[in-house]
Amino acid sequence: MIRESLRRIFALIKKEFITIWKDPKSRGVIIALPLLQLFVFANAITMEVKNIDMVVIDRDNSVESRELLSRFEHSPRFRKFYYVTEEKDFQKKLDTQSVQIGLYIDNDFSSSVKAQRPVDIMVAVDGRQTNSASIAGAYAAQIIGDYNNEITSSNGAKINVVVRNWFNPNLEYRWYILTVIVSMLALVITLLLTALSIARERELGTFDQLIVSPLSSFEILVGKTVPPLFIAMVLTSLMTLIVVAVFKVPFAGSVVLFLIAIFISLLSIVGVGLFISSICKTQQQAVLGVITFQTPAVLLSGFISPIEDMPVFLQYFTLLNPVRFFMLLTRGIFLKGMGFEDVFVNLIPLILIAMVTLTLASWTFKRNLD
Repeated sequence: MIRESLRRIFALIKKEFITIWKDPKSRGVIIALPLLQLFVFANAITMEVKNIDMVVIDRDNSVESRELLSRFEHSPRFRKFYYVTEEKDFQKKLDTQSVQIGLYIDNDFSSSVKAQRPVDIMVAVDGRQTNSASIAGAYAAQIIGDYNNEITSSNGAKINVVVRNWFNPNLEYRWYILTVIVSMLALVITLLLTALSIARERELGTFDQLIVSPLSSFEILVGKTVPPLFIAMVLTSLMTLIVVAVFKVPFAGSVVLFLIAIFISLLSIVGVGLFISSICKTQQQAVLGVITFQTPAVLLSGFISPIEDMPVFLQYFTLLNPVRFFMLLTRGIFLKGMGFEDVFVNLIPLILIAMVTLTLASWTFKRNLD
């Protein structure tokens, strides 16, 4: 029984690969287009960002340090402030991207100001997002500079700002954009391949053959899932190799974790694509369905505008968006070397999304078969 089921699934998978590969135009779209877009987007895309969350360690806790911090609190460019006492908490806030910038004031701040000695303040910014890192660093330097000018004119003290860019020391913009583009292009290819699969069967009149075949809805689902998932995995791995070898972006994380994260992320997107395909009767409708999902998914992923800048209800809504977690995992494992615990936390919503979308697609297939 199981052998017969596997034989039928393998036959359907083979048919899907042949259908995708026999069309020269499809081969061009699947292989050449994403690689071309990778090179074009790497040199063409720019972004702006606003609203900054900050973590603070104030070892001095003096009138002078609180006065400086009040300048940040009253600045319209900064939003949330997390005051911590331990360096591990300071680092964790930046590691988990809960904040974009950190401020460290040592315990000699007030004494140095009063004694008119130079004093250092460390500003740590998250270099994984180069635009927000450079802007946040510049805002912090401006505020500290204004405060420095005031105390310099009054007592001759001087504050030196030391800016450190974590995970991307030189704020190479390509490091950020290329790691995001890999996930964006994988999204496009995976959605198109899966969304067109059932719609193509209906348009060509071969869907009726599936209905009268001995294939169950589960077997159809597996047969339609494996080919686009395999192709997307291969293309994503190829684009990752290009990013590392050609564009010299360092890969800091675990290859195994990266492949697991890609697999589950793409599986959740395959579920979305199959559900779109299952409710569309023509390929044109499927393409429109892909566009309808893809545009808000990208906008709500944090790619164009940080999620923290969105209205609160939209921030909660992004938890249903697989692209948000796909992009976060790709960038986090690539640049930061995200560990198993952080990866697992972000994989949970992707697994739930995959379960829901694949179940809906299976239910639709079963309804059509019945």
